[in-house]
Amino acid sequence: MVRKTVDLVLINPGGQRQIYQILADTFTAKEPPVWAGLLATYIRRRGFSVKIIDANAEDLSPEEVAKRVVTENPLLVGVVVYGHQPSASTQVMPAAGLICRVLKERAPELKVIMLGGHVAALPERTLREEATDFVCSGEGPYTVWKLLEVMKASRLDYDSVPGLWYFKGDQVKATNPAPLIDFDKDIPEGVAWDLLPVDKYRAHNWHCFGFINRRQPYASTYTTLGCPFKCAFCCINAPFGGSSYRLRDPKHVAEELDILVQKYKVKNLKIADEMFVVNIKHVSEICDLIIERGYDLNIWAYARVDTVRREGLLEKMKKAGFNWLALGIESGTSKVRDSVNKSFQQDTIYHSIEKIRKAGINVVGNYIFGLPEDNYDTMQATLDLAIDLCTEWANFYVCMAYPGSALYERAVKEGWPLPKDWSGYSQHSIDTFPLPTKYLSGGEVLSFRDHAFQTYFTNPKYLSYIENKFGSETVEHIKEMVKIKLVRRFAAPLSFVK
Repeated sequence: MVRKTVDLVLINPGGQRQIYQILADTFTAKEPPVWAGLLATYIRRRGFSVKIIDANAEDLSPEEVAKRVVTENPLLVGVVVYGHQPSASTQVMPAAGLICRVLKERAPELKVIMLGGHVAALPERTLREEATDFVCSGEGPYTVWKLLEVMKASRLDYDSVPGLWYFKGDQVKATNPAPLIDFDKDIPEGVAWDLLPVDKYRAHNWHCFGFINRRQPYASTYTTLGCPFKCAFCCINAPFGGSSYRLRDPKHVAEELDILVQKYKVKNLKIADEMFVVNIKHVSEICDLIIERGYDLNIWAYARVDTVRREGLLEKMKKAGFNWLALGIESGTSKVRDSVNKSFQQDTIYHSIEKIRKAGINVVGNYIFGLPEDNYDTMQATLDLAIDLCTEWANFYVCMAYPGSALYERAVKEGWPLPKDWSGYSQHSIDTFPLPTKYLSGGEVLSFRDHAFQTYFTNPKYLSYIENKFGSETVEHIKEMVKIKLVRRFAAPLSFVK
């Protein structure tokens, strides 16, 4: 019998070329697998040995991943299906599923568990369709810990493991939900960075406007888990069994930053929280601790247009190194925003961006085309708003019914067309397949999105603004980016473009 060298091997799947096409080579970020790193910390604190294989960062094929896993001969293999944002989980499934299949072909005796946002949203389907022994229906750490205890003791008492789905004979079994983790009690030190190839991670291109060739090293971390809001298109809370918003002690956040800055020389940092600027006291305390340390950081985080109005907060964030805030503006019309529980006044958008810019912070405007009430006029209004706001960066998305979201449940109930393959849930893949609206096909929405992207980033007003702020090198980088035309299998001709 081959000796087992490690208890748990965690795999972060790759597949970036399938997800982003040629953009993956230069323009997209290479994100660290934060959730795999948190899971590793949780499991190590309970006495088990852990290794992480980051197939994405190391550009490993499924065969290369399987070879490494077999060499380690672990007690359990965990395939972690988390993306760098909640909606990015489903698009990881093709790579995750392929790794499971190759691994089972090479070493069928190894036990595999799949976990992550998509998996938690569709546990039974995942168990039935993928080459895995177990599926986790919650956020993961507690379930994996208890499963390892059972396996270590050579017991087959899987019924005692909370949050687990598995086959018992021909029957699918599901145990009671697992408890959520306590961030400060269970994983105070955060990500197990010593298990990751930190030097290989790369910041988003826009994150480094003005110094576009200094995107490494790069890291990200959580200061909260979950989200208190309930936007219909978002699947953030799928692993948590509903809304569960947990704050991490700012001192623990600062201690993790000490490791990233002092040991790994990180400057570019992402706060991975789905919504960072919510609890003002929490944000302020984190900023104070960073300022005390005098770190020269380049940080970006998510905020809402209605959470950045506290006097003095933005100025403190800028002093701490927050150079970018990403705002979910979504649509140019209130009716469309209201239909997905994202209600705020148009004036609030302008006032919030003005305050952010006044503090010296750049803005990422996030927009969604193809929300249920969208037609050509409302999508054009969204593009017009984006052009008028002229934020330093803009992300243009199409509306997807992501598994785990209220929109997905509605789509299934009402029989709306959904992607046939998980890769179709990627925003940038060849087979991207967005939802139709009440008035437009998904193909028309997709074509408008790509039209909007080209229109925004070739707009002379925008390019002039960027050159004045960040220099000609950044403008040339943008021009190279827009030369890339994504291949779209399901795009439809636009019958109207303003």
